[in-house]
Parts: sequence; C-alpha cells; structure tokens
Amino acid sequence: MCAAACAALLAAGGAGAAERVAVFDPELYDTSGEGVRDDQQKRLAMIGERLRAALQDSGRFEVVDTAPVRARLQGGPSLRDCGTCAPDAAAELGADLALVTTVHKVSNLILSITMALREAAPGGGTRAVHSAEIRGNTDESWNHGLRWLLRNRLLAEQAPGQNQPSR
Repeated sequence: MCAAACAALLAAGGAGAAERVAVFDPELYDTSGEGVRDDQQKRLAMIGERLRAALQDSGRFEVVDTAPVRARLQGGPSLRDCGTCAPDAAAELGADLALVTTVHKVSNLILSITMALREAAPGGGTRAVHSAEIRGNTDESWNHGLRWLLRNRLLAEQAPGQNQPSR
C-alpha cells in the first residue's frame, strides 16, 4: 500500500504546483488509563509544528493555517473517529488534502504514531495511512517516530523505474 501511496504523493508533488494540505493538530488516543499529562500535550504540539514545517519545507506541499477551524474541531468528535470532519474542514480552508495524526498510547513504553492523508471534501477518500511504532514516552522517541514517518513514508523518494499512477 505504501508504494502506491508514496508514488501518488510524488506524482502530485512532481506535477507542478504544491498541493495545499491542512495539517490538523495531532491527537492523543490514550488507552493506558494514565490520563492527561502536560508533557504529552507539549509533545503533541511539538510534532504538529515539526510536521507542518517539514511538509512546507519539502516544496511538495503548501501547508494551510488550520486556526480558523481549530476551536470547532477541538469541540469533538476526535478527527480519528469522524470520517468527514477533517475532509470537510480542509475543503473549508481551501486545502486539497487533510492530514490527521494520532498518537496511540498503550503504555509509557508502547506508543504509535498514525497519519491519515485524505482528500478534501467532497471526495474525502483516503490517499494514504502510515504508522510507526515507538518505544518510550519521551521527546526523543516521539521525534524519532516522526522523522521516520517523514523520511520513509510521507516524503519518501520514489524508487527509480517505479511507475507513477495516473490521477
């Protein structure tokens, strides 16, 4: 699935103008039972900022400001549970794509970062879903997971000779 999704991203990026993407604030899905922690909230903000910067700096994407819809979206439901919320909000913001990032915390040792790249409404189709398992609930482990996803999935270079799908 990744090869096709990465190729689709590259095809879009190589077609000329950068695609406009709404990168929504990362959400924590905590099934550890531990509850809200300030350090984790800071890490969510940190990876959101770094993700936006990396996508913008890549030249493949133009990151649109999500501030106009932030308060409404924070009122729920979570973006991971609402199939139309992110694509609708992305369309409202004039974006082509919506990127929803969820950090699933099972425990302080076992976490995962999942990113879902979706077409903006009215289509709303899923373009790609990428996930990385991380070990440890630290700034370094979260950054490592984000860097891996960027390097190996979202911004991965297409292998030579790999065909790009038609759009």
